[in-house]
Amino acid sequence: MGEPMPEIKSKHSLVAKYVTQPIWEKLSSVVTKTSGFTLAKAISCATEYDDQHCGIYAGDWDSYKDFADVFDPIIQDYHGISSEAVHTSDMDVSKIKGNIDPAAPVHSTRIRVGRNIDGFGLSPGITKDQRLGVENLMKKAFANLTGDLAGTYYPLTGMEEKVRQQLVDDHFLFMSGDKNLITAGM
Repeated sequence: MGEPMPEIKSKHSLVAKYVTQPIWEKLSSVVTKTSGFTLAKAISCATEYDDQHCGIYAGDWDSYKDFADVFDPIIQDYHGISSEAVHTSDMDVSKIKGNIDPAAPVHSTRIRVGRNIDGFGLSPGITKDQRLGVENLMKKAFANLTGDLAGTYYPLTGMEEKVRQQLVDDHFLFMSGDKNLITAGM
């Protein structure tokens, strides 16, 4: 048996609803292979703060498998889907239907990376070496973008404060100090 079940301060969170004593006893000693993430780390926002709705972060792809008894019902509850729901991915661009006014051209776009690259942790669980590996992979990928897809890569280390603040102001970079991101390990 792992460590004792922590107090969940966010009493009305989805973590409080689904992380029960039996579930805690079953999963508290599990450590994910990719980044060494634990259930205690995953639910740290719900145990630190009393104002969380979900209160959970995955540390890596393994978290969704290893802690499926917690993640699956939380995801289903949050999105209002049944346990039989299946995600389908269709990358056929011809099927995209939009309502963008051609007279209003897109000047800028932002890509939010919310998932991971196989073999690397997600933000809460990623190691420094994994972070550097992801950065190197992405730099190579960005260097191959041409034409209207080309742009400027801004590394977080060594960035001038003026540039950092402009990226924050333009919503391209997270603002420092978010208690949930810090607690979750991001």
